[in-house]
Amino acid sequence: MNLNKVKVVSIGDEYITFDNGVVLYSNHDSECCESHYLSLADLTIADFEGLEFDISNDNFFERIEGYGIALKPLNGHPVRIPGYGYNNGYYSSQLDLILKGDGFEKVYDISNCQVIEGYI
Repeated sequence: MNLNKVKVVSIGDEYITFDNGVVLYSNHDSECCESHYLSLADLTIADFEGLEFDISNDNFFERIEGYGIALKPLNGHPVRIPGYGYNNGYYSSQLDLILKGDGFEKVYDISNCQVIEGYI
């Protein structure tokens, strides 16, 4: 499976899919009154036009504390993705970025990469 030069082919509400079938998404094990996620709602496929990514190593994204992440292409501009959360202080603010493909999964802690409302 090629991980060195991949392009984004689709964007859903909760995931990004690359041309090799690898999927990128955020995960938080939610409890009753809380939510933590990366917001892909404002992204379009045009945001990724002409961009290629090397997802074979951990340098394909940058953590932006208090905001979200930036996907760093091999060429062109980074694509910023905001992270949001709500927590009343009782629950966890854990947020993971997951890169999952056929036979592998990488999990990155991006808990500090979100704007959190409520009490932590």
